Amino acid sequence: MDIERPLSANERIKSASNLLRGTIADGLTRTETGALADDDTQLTKFHGFYQQDDRDLRAERGKQRMEKAFSFMVRMRVPAGILTPKQWLKVEKLAVERANGTIRLTTRETVQFHGILKGNLKPLMQGLHADLLDTIAACGDVNRNVIATADPWRPELHAAVSGLARDLSTHLLPRTRAWHEIWLDEEKIAGGVIEDEPILGRTYLPRKFKIAVALPPHNDVDVFAHDLGLIAIVEQDRIVGYNVVVGGGMGMTHGEPETYPRVGDVIGFCRPEHAIEVAEHVVTVQRDHGDRSNRKHARLKYTIDEMGIDRFAALVNERLAVKLEPARAFAFTSTGDRFGWVKEADGSAHFTLFVENGRIRGRTLAGLHRLAELNVGRFIMTSNQNLILADIPAASRTAVDTLLQDYGLDLPADGLRRNAMACVALPTCGLALAESERYLPDLITRLEDELDRFGLREDDITIRMTGCPNGCARPYVSEIGLVGRTPGIYNLYLGGSRDGTRLNKLYRGDVDGNAIVAILSPLFASYAADRLDGECFGDYAIRCGAVARTITGLDFHNHP
Repeated sequence: MDIERPLSANERIKSASNLLRGTIADGLTRTETGALADDDTQLTKFHGFYQQDDRDLRAERGKQRMEKAFSFMVRMRVPAGILTPKQWLKVEKLAVERANGTIRLTTRETVQFHGILKGNLKPLMQGLHADLLDTIAACGDVNRNVIATADPWRPELHAAVSGLARDLSTHLLPRTRAWHEIWLDEEKIAGGVIEDEPILGRTYLPRKFKIAVALPPHNDVDVFAHDLGLIAIVEQDRIVGYNVVVGGGMGMTHGEPETYPRVGDVIGFCRPEHAIEVAEHVVTVQRDHGDRSNRKHARLKYTIDEMGIDRFAALVNERLAVKLEPARAFAFTSTGDRFGWVKEADGSAHFTLFVENGRIRGRTLAGLHRLAELNVGRFIMTSNQNLILADIPAASRTAVDTLLQDYGLDLPADGLRRNAMACVALPTCGLALAESERYLPDLITRLEDELDRFGLREDDITIRMTGCPNGCARPYVSEIGLVGRTPGIYNLYLGGSRDGTRLNKLYRGDVDGNAIVAILSPLFASYAADRLDGECFGDYAIRCGAVARTITGLDFHNHP
């Protein structure tokens, strides 16, 4: 007989929250502290923000017996990452007036505001809402921001996948009015009116849930790294349906081999008109069968490995009115962005701007302000933390180009740097064990010197760094992955595939920056001398025997 395990603390908090209200509204009025109540800090994630503190100041403030330097990180919900110029200007205005003056583009095609004091939370939320933006379900045990391949170069196809991302996001939103009551002062639900959560359930999902929509041949969204991936199948220049991928996820915990990253499995094909129903029932199967006792075991990837992929697919099919068809052929060629100008037949054009680690500040912020004031095109955030100025009319091309040059926004990046990503990490992320965003640029400079020696400076090699093993920058599917262990010390992973379909594997543990450079330099040398035509660095790392190929997530920790 199965022994019923106790629910996790988070399940208790959700159950007692009155559908995500908790005591957040009261906590906002308490001026004697910059923080919110502990239970409320779990609920605020569903509202799109995390409580943090400046860890650079912790020790000194502790000595002074002062409260931690609390602030908040707020994450927007922007399905497919598309903003109008007017919305971009509002985002910038709020970042300057209510946050720390920077905009952080994330790997989920959205914006994070950092350094927000408690008293600025409500004005920020109301400012976003005034321009048709919000932060609902950007964090928490729900479906988070839905991302889609950023491909305005194929406008009809891009409209289809970005439209699906928006529809999925809307369909899977929590139904509670808690966000509107707390942040917009909407009238509270009258007594006797029963709210419900027909898809997510009254205690929501066991853990976070992420969805990506990919448009081959580009896999910029790393579609296999998500709980649910939808791969567009294009025939005769139209999308005839989507292959359905389930069970991807990046997070793990150091020293706990029962936790691991995983790439998803393709379980079938659905027609476009059925994609939302398929997504809903993948979510509801996870809602009903996910682990609500051990949060480290609560993601969909563990549910699938526990019950088996065939059983999971069968449960989804049981709930579908139209069953999944056999998967169709597809191919990915890269996970990177296309930089610079690309012109369309009608004279319009798109410009992809490199943004190192997604952080926009200073002259970049000022330049983008001037560009948004032109009020042309769209601002599309990519899942590689870059920005596309899309649909620039021919008549505005000169003005845009001039501003790009004036503010130094047209400067190219070399191969390793333009394929790099880092999470925020220190000083604000409470989970960070090591630096990431603040350190990776300098490390790349050192690695570029080594690549220069072997004629590889312009080669596309993916490198990603995170300050902890939770994997926010998706390091476990990169060719070179660096995951923080302690300050200045990282695990080095090699062997991810350029198309994002394969996990990498641990090559060296507990190495500092000097060791990383010393270890990679001879590998770069042998790669330059011995690679096959068209062979990528991750594939070479496996062929030369540096690491073994990782077949499944369960195989991630195994070494020959």
